[in-house]
Amino acid sequence: MKRAELPSPNHDDRNGAAVDMLVLHYTGMPTAQGALDRLCDPVAKVSAHYTVDEDGTIYAMVPEARRAWHAGVAWWAGDTDINARSIGIELVNPGHAFGYRPFAEPQIAALITLCHGILLRHPIPSARVLGHSDVAPARKDDPGELFPWERLAKAGIGLWPVSQDSNLGIEALCRYGYDPGAGAEKIVTAFQRHFRPAKVDGVWDRESARLLASLLQKTGC
Repeated sequence: MKRAELPSPNHDDRNGAAVDMLVLHYTGMPTAQGALDRLCDPVAKVSAHYTVDEDGTIYAMVPEARRAWHAGVAWWAGDTDINARSIGIELVNPGHAFGYRPFAEPQIAALITLCHGILLRHPIPSARVLGHSDVAPARKDDPGELFPWERLAKAGIGLWPVSQDSNLGIEALCRYGYDPGAGAEKIVTAFQRHFRPAKVDGVWDRESARLLASLLQKTGC
């Protein structure tokens, strides 16, 4: 695993908030260098704790004790200052706007190692390992349906559901943590991007209900 220090000036105090979330993103820019430059630009006012390049290089950008500016306007399970309570990781990928593609093998291997270290340092529940689109479904699509959430869950990072019989309605998504104010189609789409990537259409169906039931059972929600 290759690691490089690339400090960003864009961070501030967590104001006493304990870290209990891990939020994953893609950079969504045409080039890695462009993304790294923006994350270090004081005018842009965005940052992440880490950025993982496609060759597996991990750029350390903001100390974990500080609040990085990665989530923006976001919401999860009633919490609104997601930046204050999370570690943010960017994955170099052009994203949906610039030629979205599968994440590279060295990149995911490095990410798994990085996440294991973070989870050792912070008591982050599996259900609070999330994507940007989970916490900001009305605005964001990342890291998207090509991100290997199932592989991460098998490595002990986050959750992955197993379909079980259920007739749960769409309102149960809010029990899991999704923002009820983001709109039904947006939160269904975000849920599918994370947990049912084979079919992302924003339509609540029986399979979505079955997968959500599994997650609610795993978390006791």
